Amino acid sequence: MKDMRVEVWSDVVCPWCYIGKRRFERALESFAHSDDITVVHRSFQLDPTAAKGRTENTVTMLAGKYRRSIEEARAMMAQVEQTAAGEGLEYHLTETVSGNTVDAHRVLHLAKKRSMQDVVVERFYRAYFTEGQSLFDHESLTRLAAEAGLDAAEVKRVLEDGTYAEAVEADSAEAHELGATGVPFFVIDGRYGVSGAQPAEVFGQALEQAWAEGHHATAALR
Repeated sequence: MKDMRVEVWSDVVCPWCYIGKRRFERALESFAHSDDITVVHRSFQLDPTAAKGRTENTVTMLAGKYRRSIEEARAMMAQVEQTAAGEGLEYHLTETVSGNTVDAHRVLHLAKKRSMQDVVVERFYRAYFTEGQSLFDHESLTRLAAEAGLDAAEVKRVLEDGTYAEAVEADSAEAHELGATGVPFFVIDGRYGVSGAQPAEVFGQALEQAWAEGHHATAALR
């Protein structure tokens, strides 16, 4: 049977996306056919209308978005930090800023072309949520992508030329067509959609079902 494809729509500043990534990885570790799974990261911007070149403190942004006080926004973040800790992730959400993530997604499309997508996604997540680094300026994105193994000169060229902007838009459009209203959003074998950072057991069940049905369909064609 050919490899089974899992597409993951996410945003690099989405705290639940990093948690979802870890939970899915845990499910994959105990999946008997994990070597036959191809994971593809797809672009989704939580706020595509955010002005490029400008950032805002995330606490302030959340308070305004959900009409909560600063204290309530901090409490919301603390709960997410606790959930992340349960997955072995260290979050410092009150230290983050928010902004437009299109440039980060363009770099991830380059990483896909170079077969280095997962390692760059992981570097971006850790830089943002754990280390409090920026994902909103070309200098930071170039440095972080190079740390993950991409060629710095190529990353810089992609950022300056606007390369992959259409690919980012196409990913987002497809997510909306599939009915995704938020991220993370997982599509397994083009047939099973799993929305949100579900427990590893849910991902495991979806993988098993998709594999069993796909294998059965392949056998029937022989």
